[in-house]
Amino acid sequence: QVQLVESGGGSMQDGGSLRLSCAASGRTFSRYAMGWFRQAPGKERELTAVINWSGTLTYYGDSVKGRFTISRDNAKNTVYLEMNSLKAEDTAVYYCAASIFTAPRIAPEYEYWGQGTQVTVSS
Repeated sequence: QVQLVESGGGSMQDGGSLRLSCAASGRTFSRYAMGWFRQAPGKERELTAVINWSGTLTYYGDSVKGRFTISRDNAKNTVYLEMNSLKAEDTAVYYCAASIFTAPRIAPEYEYWGQGTQVTVSS
């Protein structure tokens, strides 16, 4: 069992930066790939970034590539999402999720989810 708690969301002006954190409970955090997803009002949940268990493999959605960076610290049971050059279209609830698969890109392959943290970007 893995419990995930996101933090770091908030309101930001267009062009600003935020860093989201996701703290995981349990001693097996390092076994899981971690993903960040986001969901805007009226839209489907979309993958933002994925990192494998060791941090050696990452994948980014096209809309955030070059602006967002995912990283993890297995000693702290935490995964991060550094978001730069924020745009109004980045406004969404951001969720972190854990998967036993290598670096899955679809939501059904993630077993554990956090409650989400709101990010609002105003232009």
